[in-house]
Amino acid sequence: DLVAEANVTVFKVEARRAEDAEEEMTTEKDDEMDEDEENSPFIVLMEEEIPVNLLDLTNGNTMLLADLEVPQGTYDLVRVYVRGINVVLTDGRTFDFKVPSGEQTGIKVFIKPGITVVGGLSSDLLLDFDVSRSFVAKGNTKRVDGITGFNFKPVIKASNLSTAGTLMGKVSSLEEELEMALEGAQISILAADTLNTSGFSDIDGNYAIMGLEAGSYKAFAELEGYLSSDTVEVTISAANKSVQDFLLEKEAAEETDEMDGN
Repeated sequence: DLVAEANVTVFKVEARRAEDAEEEMTTEKDDEMDEDEENSPFIVLMEEEIPVNLLDLTNGNTMLLADLEVPQGTYDLVRVYVRGINVVLTDGRTFDFKVPSGEQTGIKVFIKPGITVVGGLSSDLLLDFDVSRSFVAKGNTKRVDGITGFNFKPVIKASNLSTAGTLMGKVSSLEEELEMALEGAQISILAADTLNTSGFSDIDGNYAIMGLEAGSYKAFAELEGYLSSDTVEVTISAANKSVQDFLLEKEAAEETDEMDGN
């Protein structure tokens, strides 16, 4: 709620076909390779400037970067080339970031499991840019004027939408027996007790977290001023939506100290 915009301009996206890269090492050495375009295992999916405010792409909202025919095969890696990265706070201050690797060699995003393209069928790949983990604020994060800067380390997850699903629902609270939607609640998704991803509820209390690989997860919701919800088990099915609502209880007001002598 302290950030008004998180902007990035995507100007190129490439995908690597695993069959063309069997002899390459899928390690950090990829960034150091001087590849000849004719021999490169990468296929250009998009090459145009697309400015994006990442905060607009939440709760199931997406932006199409590329839609084209590609050779059949299994793709295991994409490279996303970015520039023009900045964060605008609600007090109007702007913090700019320079990411040479993001502009020169692209941000590497591994696809696990790989996405297989079959002739005559469509395959959809979701790139989920985790804003909360990519832009880490420095200073006092309780107040907007206390933020002194950001550490930027892009966290992007690639999901095959044919094998992944969506968790969606509503976060609310009972106030005087009336259900009230809660905006800005964080919904955390855990896999094997490790944070997998997270999302936030909108002004109507609704949330949607896409790109979850089919399987079992744990989830809970929390919001300042309210008790965290119980952690619940959720099951995600491939290419389907699962619904999980959360009802949060307000924290009890702190009791005032008793008068001395009582």
